[in-house]
Amino acid sequence: MAIISDDEGIRKREKKNPIIKPENIEYDNTFENSIRPKDFDSYIGQSALKETLKITLEAAKKRGKPLDHLLFYGPPGLGKTTIAGVIASQMGVEIRITSAPALERPRDIIGILMSLKGGEILFIDEIHRLNKVAEEILYPAMEDFTLDMTTGKSQTAKTLRVPLPKFTLIGATTKAGELSSPLRDRFGMIHRLEFYTKEELTKVVQRTAKILEVEVTEGGAQAIAMRSRGTPRIANRLVKRVSDFAIVKYDGVIDEKVANESLDILKIDKFGLDTTDRALLNLIIDKYDGGPVGVETIAAALSEDVRTIEDVCEPYLLQAGFLQRTPRGRKVSPEGYRHLGIKMPSMQTSLFGE
Repeated sequence: MAIISDDEGIRKREKKNPIIKPENIEYDNTFENSIRPKDFDSYIGQSALKETLKITLEAAKKRGKPLDHLLFYGPPGLGKTTIAGVIASQMGVEIRITSAPALERPRDIIGILMSLKGGEILFIDEIHRLNKVAEEILYPAMEDFTLDMTTGKSQTAKTLRVPLPKFTLIGATTKAGELSSPLRDRFGMIHRLEFYTKEELTKVVQRTAKILEVEVTEGGAQAIAMRSRGTPRIANRLVKRVSDFAIVKYDGVIDEKVANESLDILKIDKFGLDTTDRALLNLIIDKYDGGPVGVETIAAALSEDVRTIEDVCEPYLLQAGFLQRTPRGRKVSPEGYRHLGIKMPSMQTSLFGE
């Protein structure tokens, strides 16, 4: 009988059931990279903004100068980062992407500004969250393309103005109102991104399905678009989830029946409301008589962060007319009651003028 040493036994077991170490895992970013359009022709939606940007970009090229600084604002998932990438691609320049919370110390923003090359684009996401020091460093950088630096201490302190290459700052925010006036006024162009129409989202779904190499019918694409809350990021995510169901439970084709049944299983209703959205509306109705109630109270009752309620749930509920924001708090609208199939109390009905 052969005697197998412990080491030899381990090697045989590892050969049969190989251990995959975290550092050896290769992450596939192909889908995330390929899903982002590279030019205005493949960028779906935001038609008015695209036409304006095309003219602005063409004028900048003819002048031979960098673009004016741009600020994009609107709910998350509408393509602010994507359109910044398209602008960089159209201008033929590099883009540096960062976010305001990552720029905690002065040296963080100074390091990025000093490393920029002429014509490059600096994209700062959630720019309304910049701290005061970083914001003040940006003022002369945006206006005069200089960096004010202090050397020495007390009586020997001197201020140096270091020239910077001319660059374009693109800021993105979900809360334009939280930007300080001095920062907002330094942007040459300010644009709001709008929610997408069902027709635009249908094209987004079809494009994403093509990239995923999944067949989708017109009815299937429309069914997914209907439940995507007017947001392409959500549409892309739902295409991936529905394609999983289509491959495993059906014949691999996403038609209207497959899309609707899959999204029903995922508990996403015909207006795109998920479990959290419905829980929010039901909470206000059941516990607070339909409102008004403060957002902090709602967040605490749902065990959610206030930012999640304000940035993720509320924008679409307000846009769809299911929720109303009043000086005293949030109220469920008559449309919200109807969508949930709940009869409005007579007192609430009279308050809404019905």
